[in-house]
Amino acid sequence: MERKLAAILCADVFGYSRLMGEDEEATLRTLTSHRKLIDSAIEQHHGRFVNSAGDSVLAEFASVVEAVNCAVGIQTGLKAQNANLPPERRMEFRIGVNLGDVMVEGEQIYGDGVNIAARLESLAEPEGICISNTVHDQVSSKLALNYADLGEQTVKNIAKPVLVFRVLVNGAVAASPATPQIPHKYRRAGALSFAGLAIVIATIVLVQHLSLKPQPTHASIPPQEKPALPLPSIPTIAVLPFTNLSGDPQQEYFSDGLTDDLVTDLSRLPGIFVIDRNSTFAYKGKPATVQVVGRELGVKYVLEGSARRAADRVRINVQLVDASTGNQVWAQRYDKQWHDIFVLQDEIVQSLVATLNLQLTVLQRGYVLPQRTKNLEAYDYYLRAFEYFITITPDGFAKARKLLEKAIELDPGYADACGLLSLSYLEGYLFEWDREPGVLDRAAELVEKTIMLDDSDAGAYAVRGWIFALHDQHDRAIADGKRAVSLAPNSALACGALADINLLTSAGNLEDVVIYAEKAMRLDPRHREVFLIQKGAAYNWMGQYAKAVDTLKESDQNNPWVHVSLVLAYAELGREQEARAEAVEVMHISPGFSLKETFRRIPQFRTEPRAQQYFADLRKAGLK
Repeated sequence: MERKLAAILCADVFGYSRLMGEDEEATLRTLTSHRKLIDSAIEQHHGRFVNSAGDSVLAEFASVVEAVNCAVGIQTGLKAQNANLPPERRMEFRIGVNLGDVMVEGEQIYGDGVNIAARLESLAEPEGICISNTVHDQVSSKLALNYADLGEQTVKNIAKPVLVFRVLVNGAVAASPATPQIPHKYRRAGALSFAGLAIVIATIVLVQHLSLKPQPTHASIPPQEKPALPLPSIPTIAVLPFTNLSGDPQQEYFSDGLTDDLVTDLSRLPGIFVIDRNSTFAYKGKPATVQVVGRELGVKYVLEGSARRAADRVRINVQLVDASTGNQVWAQRYDKQWHDIFVLQDEIVQSLVATLNLQLTVLQRGYVLPQRTKNLEAYDYYLRAFEYFITITPDGFAKARKLLEKAIELDPGYADACGLLSLSYLEGYLFEWDREPGVLDRAAELVEKTIMLDDSDAGAYAVRGWIFALHDQHDRAIADGKRAVSLAPNSALACGALADINLLTSAGNLEDVVIYAEKAMRLDPRHREVFLIQKGAAYNWMGQYAKAVDTLKESDQNNPWVHVSLVLAYAELGREQEARAEAVEVMHISPGFSLKETFRRIPQFRTEPRAQQYFADLRKAGLK
């Protein structure tokens, strides 16, 4: 495999799922027109088109100047094309450009150079361009463009933060240095208020652990003599030959054709590594477990399936399995008329690729969304809604809710969709994105429905526990937190929820906050910083301020609540200068910070005797 330095351009459509959901035919027509412009621009700027899938485009350039010029040309041309479309049908691309090392295998490219470009794309605004500092260093003195410094951004699967710049096209002007930029995950319309630790945990932890039910585990297998192949940094998948269950060898071509088309179409997706069919077809008819396949082929996921024809119908079963554990993480079933087998094959492949791409996207971010509805359309709406939900923005929540309502309309018994919709209303209330009365009541109504549909859903009890805590129903809140842990004792979500509920309620035990936060960290070591916030806040309330400082310093420094807690700890330790510095950080992250709004809804600040002293500490440090 060759390694080289290249300029990488990644582009995708903002809100593509919404456009497809509203009018698939019109969206595809617009996409085709826009893609002609993009392909022409890549060729004009001496780039090489690498691949595309759905709405995404990946290209490489020998010249970083040409790559940025190409990006600007694309956005300028698309803006003109969009001007001829109704506002609701306009298709806006986001573009990321990076200069870095890539690995070349055939026509494909892989590696951190590509991964960073993809992350930059996701940071870009619609019709916008984000570039890395390596690109900025090369082009800032060569192109007549302006740039906005977005600071260092921590991006998924990249060890070090990336310094990001936004390219200001169409005469845009960079923001004044006096106007601090709010990190994307804390930005919203109007002033930002933080309703205690429930926001931090409910938002970050819940979406990272929505799958709480134990998954079936396949039998373990003996260690293999052959060493396992190393896993790339991107999602890796092998598609095993589909099993023909028809009892008719003449139907073998159909199951093999499904497999072959899936491999071909998945191979076109950027950001995923797909094993060649010649390697996977070597397992046809052999009794190999998914763990063996994963080890021998060096993949994280294995897709396997079967096809059965009965009279004039065909049934396809597909499942995605985590090769390291043997656990099923996703499954679909198709039951179709056998009217035109090739049209049917294309239909199934397109549907599988679209849904599997969504599923791999959320898996790569650390989420598991198993299918718990028999209605495939409802599940597809749920996946699309989840993509919007994890943006943690008012617009994302609004779009997610519409899709979740459609999912529930298609399957009124879909507990997962009801649970996520409930969480969206709880978060909207906490962030004050939803100001109309009854929002928390709506969240409570939906979580009760979720529990009615599935009383083993630990996540639903966690949400209801938070709602009880916000209503000062402390005993019921603690009971629901304990119920969540009893249902899922090895769930970081359940343990984190119980820690947070103990922290929020006067009936809680601060020692339990530390115990359950530490257990959550042990269960989810990838996200220790989330639970360290709980520990640090508990140490504050316990009067152990030095411990609070040490703990909070290890936590997420982009979270304003961390700095609020540090203000309290430093103030109580008599380190006033450091307390004032932390207050400056709070205002830098959230210029609209308000003590009154921040603590108005937190039960603990209505009941704790030390609350007035803490208010005084925060005011003295400069917060208002």
